Amino acid sequence: MNLASLLSETRNVETVDLDNLTTLEMVRCFNREDTKVAQAVSQTLPAVAQAVDAAAQALAAGGRIIYIGAGTSGRLGVLDAAECPPTFGVPADRVIGLIAGGPGAITQAVEGAEDKPELGVDDLQAIGLTANDLVVGLAASGRTPYVIGALRYARQQGCVTAAISCNPESPIACEAEIAILPLVGPEALTGSTRLKAGTAQKLVLNMISTGAMVKYGKVYQNLMVDMQATNIKLLYRASRMVIEATGCDPEKANAALSECENNVKTAILMVLAGISAQEAIARLQSHRGFLRAALAAHTSPKECANGKPSQTG
Repeated sequence: MNLASLLSETRNVETVDLDNLTTLEMVRCFNREDTKVAQAVSQTLPAVAQAVDAAAQALAAGGRIIYIGAGTSGRLGVLDAAECPPTFGVPADRVIGLIAGGPGAITQAVEGAEDKPELGVDDLQAIGLTANDLVVGLAASGRTPYVIGALRYARQQGCVTAAISCNPESPIACEAEIAILPLVGPEALTGSTRLKAGTAQKLVLNMISTGAMVKYGKVYQNLMVDMQATNIKLLYRASRMVIEATGCDPEKANAALSECENNVKTAILMVLAGISAQEAIARLQSHRGFLRAALAAHTSPKECANGKPSQTG
């Protein structure tokens, strides 16, 4: 695929005077282009939903979500992976971000690393890829050899694969079972895909990881109940979540949290069911960590008075 023919490389006729605008006019121009991103992403939602389901299934099967990309795309995957352990309490090796050129490429460009498909294969082999893993290839252009090589290898190993690109009929979309193609159009700064294309990829990654964690039992209502409370701000947030979910007072919320090592999910179940930390932990384990299911299966008059555990999942 010729680089000049790519939608993401086309000159934007709305921004040809970018260097001649006042500062306010320039940022208005950037903002006007950015408003097109959400609409482009909205057109991809059926495919995003497929990726969310595949990601949740991978986690449930003991597999991993693996993002792999180069440049800005690779950095976005690394960022999304790094935020999953503190937000959802998953081990750091369950969501992995791989970038062409290795960890050093996160902060400094490693030129040429993305041009070798075999390096994508090498990086997947280095982490012991298995058929239970979901591999998500990231490339705004959709033509990065590093990503293409990785996706081909992943499919050979029996993995479910997804691709995120901002160009129609991109090569990585042809290599993956699930193709997510938010077509945001030409960039305000020609070819700088860290702009609209980068924003679109970040929005999609947000949905994949967050949606997968909801379906994996890491969320109750709209609360991130497996968040790791590791600083003062997060301890306060943990207390607020227990209060919001149960209606109890701060003293009771903090007492429950102190008994279960600040595990929000456990504390909520303790308060709503009127049970000890040990009992709450056992209940959650028997329901694969799904708080709503643990509540619904052990409903009592006291629980019904404080919460709404009538739904499962």
